[in-house]
Amino acid sequence: MTPVPATKPWQEALPQLLVQRQWLLATAESCTGGLIAAACTDLAGSSAWFERGFVSYSNDSKTELLGVDRTLIARCGAVSQEVAEAMVRGALLHSHTQVAVAVTGIAGPDGGSPGKPVGTVWLAWATPQGVVTELLHFTGDRTAVRNATVQHALARLLVLVQSES
Repeated sequence: MTPVPATKPWQEALPQLLVQRQWLLATAESCTGGLIAAACTDLAGSSAWFERGFVSYSNDSKTELLGVDRTLIARCGAVSQEVAEAMVRGALLHSHTQVAVAVTGIAGPDGGSPGKPVGTVWLAWATPQGVVTELLHFTGDRTAVRNATVQHALARLLVLVQSES
């Protein structure tokens, strides 16, 4: 993974790059419940680069809003690489965007299992170059897991957009 640049936080660089490329962003969020979209729209001028956010907290909403196949969720689980990838593809399909980010995870304090403990988060990003997924395990309470997910999702998106030629 390419390290996130320390000199310019995503809040400055990501909007500039998206506007320069005339790209719009969509988010598809489960465990963060819209916090990524909120972090984006907290920034003045975000309407120039943020198009929409999907809060797909339940399995039904993943299917209804994003087109995630119910059998995929049943087979792999809602917190899986396959579902994160399907969510990000669905966000692109159901929006007018060129880039998207999706997250699905277990923020806690309940819901974890030995195979998927609290803090397990699958992220997926879609850019014109394709889809990238990543599994992370965050520590801390529910708020800490959700906040870390938001910051990582947008910082990694910055790195991916910067790498586009």
